[in-house]
Amino acid sequence: MLWDASALDGYAIEASDGRIGSVSDFLFEDTTWIVRWLVVDTGNWLSARKVLLPPSALGTPDPSLRQFPIKLTIQQVEDSPDIGADQPVSRQHEAHIYNHYGSDPYWRSTYFPMGGGMAMPFIGTFPRSESMPLGAADEEIQQADGDPHLRSAEAVTGFHVHATDGEIGHLEDLLVDDADWSIRYIKVDTKNLWPGSKVLISPQSVRSIDRPNRLVHLDVDRQKVEHSPPYDPSKTVDDAYNETFLTYYGIKWTHA
Repeated sequence: MLWDASALDGYAIEASDGRIGSVSDFLFEDTTWIVRWLVVDTGNWLSARKVLLPPSALGTPDPSLRQFPIKLTIQQVEDSPDIGADQPVSRQHEAHIYNHYGSDPYWRSTYFPMGGGMAMPFIGTFPRSESMPLGAADEEIQQADGDPHLRSAEAVTGFHVHATDGEIGHLEDLLVDDADWSIRYIKVDTKNLWPGSKVLISPQSVRSIDRPNRLVHLDVDRQKVEHSPPYDPSKTVDDAYNETFLTYYGIKWTHA
């Protein structure tokens, strides 16, 4: 199932033996566009401390209860390595968390979760600007201190999106697949160019992200975006839409 990342904001995080906090953000890797960490605001429980949870610990969100189950106990989360709320997430921090939960860091393996063998479009690398601090806030933080691959979903929301020949709108949300926690689409609000319209863009069409200037640069032109398969936010993005969209953009499938 595809979720708007923003729709999960505030969902209660339910450990196997009780509630630990709420969803605060997602951190995704900008080379594969896969969510690597769920950021949890623990509120008063851990003195407003934020913790990171790997996708392997995540269950399926429950929209009726606005709850997000995880496959961990309260004690496991409480004992996890401390990550400062206003500091960038370094590879060292990530390695400590993976070690705590007994799993290998994603950068040491070629394996990426593929939702039970589901095909995924190949996402190539693109130039990166600066690393993204946890919580999306401090421009003064040195890039060298953080993992340059990680970006905050909260932070990139609102960035202006530029095609090769001009602006098309702003990034409104990220559509995330709960089968493998990949970002399948970028939702763009194009109301200033095409009133009342929203379009979906594949992460593969992103050429670069300019964090200081809050810009997302695409490698397609406005006309290509304008004539892309129509997107209706009130309808579910299904397999038929996926096939039409990928065929239109010439995106190749690769299999796990």
